Amino acid sequence: MITCRNLTHYYGKRLIYENLSFDVPKGRILGLLGKNGTGKTTTINILSGFLKPYAGECRIFGEEVQSMKPTTRREIGMLMEGHVQYTFMNIEQIERFYAAFYPKWNREVYYELMKKLQVAPHQRISRMSCGQRSQVALGLILAQNPELLILDDFSLGLDPGYRRLFVDYLRDFAKSENKTVFLTSHIIQDMERLIDDCIIMDYGRILTQQPVNELLGKYYHYTFSLTAECTLDMQQLIHPSVIRNRVEAGSFLPPEEMRSLLEAHAVPFVDLQGNHVSLEDVFIGLTGKY
Repeated sequence: MITCRNLTHYYGKRLIYENLSFDVPKGRILGLLGKNGTGKTTTINILSGFLKPYAGECRIFGEEVQSMKPTTRREIGMLMEGHVQYTFMNIEQIERFYAAFYPKWNREVYYELMKKLQVAPHQRISRMSCGQRSQVALGLILAQNPELLILDDFSLGLDPGYRRLFVDYLRDFAKSENKTVFLTSHIIQDMERLIDDCIIMDYGRILTQQPVNELLGKYYHYTFSLTAECTLDMQQLIHPSVIRNRVEAGSFLPPEEMRSLLEAHAVPFVDLQGNHVSLEDVFIGLTGKY
């Protein structure tokens, strides 16, 4: 559904990333994770066609995004920053307005979500909270019935209960209708519940792209104590930190291989413990705490 090859982009002289490549298969929900400033919104803007990359190619449905036909673009549901534009309307008026532009419009999906979220039907959007506006925008995106949904920070303004409700609703909708979803969010707990695959970005590069279940099954968070000072200069240890004599590090090595690695490098350690952790902890482990 999405194919990006060797994307390179600058803002002025500042390099955002170079030779970034990834694919999004049909029927999958893929989450793009990265710290602020790593290029998540830049990637969303390139996918939308609003931003032309300095170099590289981005195709959706096989078409180059900068020259995509309007009939093809109509198959993409795009959410930018969680807000609808026409705030003088209420939710019924804006539904009728948007419906005129989309031949596959599914008003039942929109009103089902509005009912679940308990949005008042005659309340003007201008009088809604940020979270309520996000709910209306998300409902309009789903009602378009697009083949591809691209959602930037989709949970913006939603409180924990409504986030959980929408995450479950979106996953059920996407899976039952075989939709493809590409999304970003700063709330990684929501992503772990929702996505099939993830891309974790660091500054200027992709650290990993793989199914979430595989990533969670391969990554270990390790702790151990040092009985003497030493250098932990091993590529297999990811972002090791030492507080007093206690070490924390991530690794894709299973416990027995980690023990053998430390022994081979003559690391004076005791009390080695390795555990699988949440997606948020994997993200912090791969990108660093700061």
